[in-house]
Amino acid sequence: MDFQHPWFLFLLALIPALAFYHKKFGYKNEGTVLFSSERNITSNLKYKGQIKNVIIKFIELLIIVLIIIALARPRKIDSLKKTTIDVIDILLVLDISSSMLADDFYPSRLEAVKNTAKQFVSLRKGDRIGIVVFAGQSFIQCPLTIDTGVLSNLIDEINVADREYDGTAIGMAIANGTNRLRDSESKSKIMILLSDGSNNAGEIDPSTASQIAKDFGIKIYTIAAGTDKSFSRIPGRGLINNSIDTKTLKEISDVTNGKFFRATDKDALISIYQEIDRLEKSEIEVKDYTLYEELYIWLLFPSLLIALFSLVLKRYVFRVRT
Repeated sequence: MDFQHPWFLFLLALIPALAFYHKKFGYKNEGTVLFSSERNITSNLKYKGQIKNVIIKFIELLIIVLIIIALARPRKIDSLKKTTIDVIDILLVLDISSSMLADDFYPSRLEAVKNTAKQFVSLRKGDRIGIVVFAGQSFIQCPLTIDTGVLSNLIDEINVADREYDGTAIGMAIANGTNRLRDSESKSKIMILLSDGSNNAGEIDPSTASQIAKDFGIKIYTIAAGTDKSFSRIPGRGLINNSIDTKTLKEISDVTNGKFFRATDKDALISIYQEIDRLEKSEIEVKDYTLYEELYIWLLFPSLLIALFSLVLKRYVFRVRT
């Protein structure tokens, strides 16, 4: 609680002076009754007169105190904070072609990506995140959601595509992601596209798809995942040729004002997702509000009632003539 006009409270210092004045000089303003002798005035009568006088003066001083405090405008303060978060819509676009089984990332490229993606999701509190997976075709694994538990579970369920859907349709993946983000009202819309190959499937080429994404205000971060060696090994299948199209992935990020990253091992992959997390921070605006509840009415109303009570007391009980 505070007072809007606290200087009025200094008037309370006058209350002792008023009390002293009433005690010292108040009798001069009172009516007198002449008695032939003090013997006609009993001690009980004197005591009752003094009590009446004290009660009346106390009530009058109490009314003055209440009015002074009311003039100081006491008020109750409630502080509120309103937090506004500009949520970012993020799509994780993950390659699930058979080459993601290569073991140059421990235990495999796909498992390393899944573990890193889950760590990234856990850091994005409040953002809406979805998952698109692609091989020869593109599929939605999870629509945009803020439920990190659901996201984590669905990431665990990601596996490489069946042989009939094998391939790398980067353009189709971007188009699918754009279709998911284009109607978003979020201030920032981004894709994080990870691939370990080159576009060899799908009806839309990456260049056209990335231009469409740019037109919808979507920023794309691209990650080329895989060792720098010419060949990698898939357990049970043998060696595969590493044909990562870093040029195309870099062009996609350049067109959409994103950034291109090269991940040659799991540690590099973790660092890349951490950097993207730093680059794409949600804007948080905190506003402080102060609410005031005026309390002076709770002083003025009682002072009015006390004044009426005092008037009735003086006129009809104590029978004081004014």
